[in-house]
Amino acid sequence: MEDMVKQRMSGLNSWAGKRVFLTGHTGFKGSWLALWLTHLGAVVRGYSLDPITSPNLFDVVKLHNKVEDIRGDIRDPKTLDAALEEFAPDVVFHLAAQALVKLSYDQPILTYETNVIGTARVLDAIRRAPSVRAVVVVTSDKCYENREWAWGYRECDPLGGYDPYSSSKACAEIVAAAFRQSYFPAGKLSEHRVAIATARAGNVIAGGDWSLDRLIPDLIRGFQSGQPVPIRRPNSIRPWQFVLEPLRGYLMLAEKLLTGDPKYATAFNFGPSDDDARPVHWIVDRMTKNWGDGAEWFSDEGAGVHEAGYLKLDASLARNLLRWTPALHLDEALDWIIRWHKAHAAGEEMQAYTLQQIKDYEVLACSI
Repeated sequence: MEDMVKQRMSGLNSWAGKRVFLTGHTGFKGSWLALWLTHLGAVVRGYSLDPITSPNLFDVVKLHNKVEDIRGDIRDPKTLDAALEEFAPDVVFHLAAQALVKLSYDQPILTYETNVIGTARVLDAIRRAPSVRAVVVVTSDKCYENREWAWGYRECDPLGGYDPYSSSKACAEIVAAAFRQSYFPAGKLSEHRVAIATARAGNVIAGGDWSLDRLIPDLIRGFQSGQPVPIRRPNSIRPWQFVLEPLRGYLMLAEKLLTGDPKYATAFNFGPSDDDARPVHWIVDRMTKNWGDGAEWFSDEGAGVHEAGYLKLDASLARNLLRWTPALHLDEALDWIIRWHKAHAAGEEMQAYTLQQIKDYEVLACSI
């Protein structure tokens, strides 16, 4: 059964033996992707700074036993170029980023240097790495000029960004498009053989996220400490999705890029179905009820940094071209998160537990 699921998950291009260079592998999303890739049989070299929190998913699931762990800054061309070229990857997933909106207000220059110049450095290094065939640059749903309208943003809608983080992701999209057009044009893919796509995902949630100023980690910390959790903007609506949903999209996109078909060398949205674009209070109420143990929250009316009140993605392109569609409903995802953190608190072996969630998700994904 497991072999059949792996075969269906990997499509025509098996990941077994594929050499994958993954930036940001010590981050929350990167750690999930690194573990999944090794489960699929890929040979993974990660390139990243140290994890920014303690605890962190990379250490908790013991990824140092699974991937080649290179610590480096994507803004450092000497270290980056050597790590990429020497490894000779088939595929590059670029996830390394400054990923927090609030921190971008405190450190805007760091945010732009990492998200914009860092992306340019990675793409420039790929120019000198002849082995690379597929590149997926991960940005954000916040790269769009958010007009707070009721329908989902499409890949052709204007890029923008109110805050430093959002605008840095729009810039990263522009940088990726410029490198694709200038050095790796889709129309000449048969000549240079490097297909570059960008991926814009909604708000990802799962076990193992201990980031500051994010809804789910803030809730878990409050629940575990027995303190009521202050919640900003409970009526804001976001495209929530379990972390494996967009990661499956990235894998499917990379597989298509490896086929050499130029129509996949473009931007793709990966977002939930419309009924999973929920307000913050919907998430908080269900997490509080399902956690139990007297968990509580309250609305924090204090002034904060600007955040969009309404944001949805239109993932029609991914559904039509990649045959990607979400597999795990939001209410189920919240249950998976609670079980993950309670297992961690109980001292369970979390590499095996996290791998089991990946396997369970694969079964769901193969059934749709």
